[in-house]
Formats: sequence, C-alpha cells, structure tokens
Amino acid sequence: MPNSRADVEAVSLLAEPVRGALYELVARAGDAVSRDEAAAALGITRALAAFHLDRLVAGDLLVAEFRRLSGRSGPGAGRPSKLYRPAARDVSVSLPGRRYEIPARLFAEAIERMDEHLPPDAVQQAARMMGEAIGSAARHRAGRRPTRRRIRELLLTTLAERDYQPLQEANEIRLANCPFRTLVEDHRPLVCGMNLRLVEGLITGLGDERVRARADPGTDRCCVSLVDAGP
Repeated sequence: MPNSRADVEAVSLLAEPVRGALYELVARAGDAVSRDEAAAALGITRALAAFHLDRLVAGDLLVAEFRRLSGRSGPGAGRPSKLYRPAARDVSVSLPGRRYEIPARLFAEAIERMDEHLPPDAVQQAARMMGEAIGSAARHRAGRRPTRRRIRELLLTTLAERDYQPLQEANEIRLANCPFRTLVEDHRPLVCGMNLRLVEGLITGLGDERVRARADPGTDRCCVSLVDAGP
C-alpha cells in the first residue's frame, strides 16, 4: 500500500533542522510547551519558534491550545499563551510502502482467540525474554562493571531508542509515549500486559536493581511507569 501524501508531507516538515528540533522538544516535554519556552530551549528568537511551531500545527504534527500560564482569570490576568503539544495522529512513511500494523492486529486477534488449553501467558513470557535480551545487550556494550549511574543512563537511553520517550521525575520515570498505541486501542489487556513484561525484562537484563516497573494506565502516554525503589 502506498504512503499517503499527508504522511509524506508531514515527515518532510521535519527535514528542516530547527523545525525537527522543535518537534522533538515538544514530543519529549511531557506537557504543553509555550513559544517562549521553545525559543529559550533552542536558543532562537521567539518569532522563529512561533513560525516553525505553527507550521507543525498546520501539518497536523502538533496541536495548539491557549491557556493563562499565571493560573489567574478575569481582568488583569493577562492574555492567554499559545501552547503546543504532540498531535494524536500517527505518521509512518517507508519506501517502498509497508503496513506492519495489519499483521500485528491479526496476530493480536488470533492470540486472544487461542484455545483455552494453550498457555495464557505465552506472550508475556516471550515479551520478558525479549526485554532481557535487549537489556543484556545494552549492558554488554557498557563494559564489564558499569556504575549504577551508568546503568541508569543506559536504561533511559534504551527506552528512548524504542520510542518510549522516558521522562525522569524525582523517583519516577514516566514513559510519555506508547510505541504500541495503534494496537492498544483494540487489544488493551493483551498489549499492556506484554508491554509491562517487556519493560520488566529490560530492567532485569540491565541489572538495575533499584527500579521497578508497574502498570500505570493513563491517556496519551504509556501504560507502564518505573519507580526507584531505593537500595
């Protein structure tokens, strides 16, 4: 199936370096970003940030909202600021065109209809094994005795490489993006259970004994979060 023109045009918007950097900034922010915040983060003018952010809105990659940052309302509260957050739309382009979500949906539906005599946790077991393999490979690249700090850096990097968009918040790591969102819409219990085991396996493979993965359902983000359990 060919790529849609809209998807190709959306991806082409990100080819401009400043625009691509702004999209990454907003996607990883964990909250709506103002023009001033975006300009300060990239070291560019507010006008340039506004221009590129609005181009991303026009391309359906970001959505805009208006809110008073002071939290006040009424006379004297000031004008609302224009804020930006990632759009819910998924964009995928491959050459030649590919549609892996179709077999993924078929596999998910087949698993959910499996005969009751088959192991009910086979998918979770496979997910955990895959996570452990990914984590072990990442730890191996770090050398024989990586420090605890280095292991934590590897955890964040590995999650980011797999599009979870990890956000460190005090003693918690929130995953701002669900890489499997298209499947979650129709197969939530199956996919979220698989996702939890995958992240658990990743932690085990890396050897980060201070972190625990937990189910943390929510909208517009991953159903898993990580908590620092201490020594």
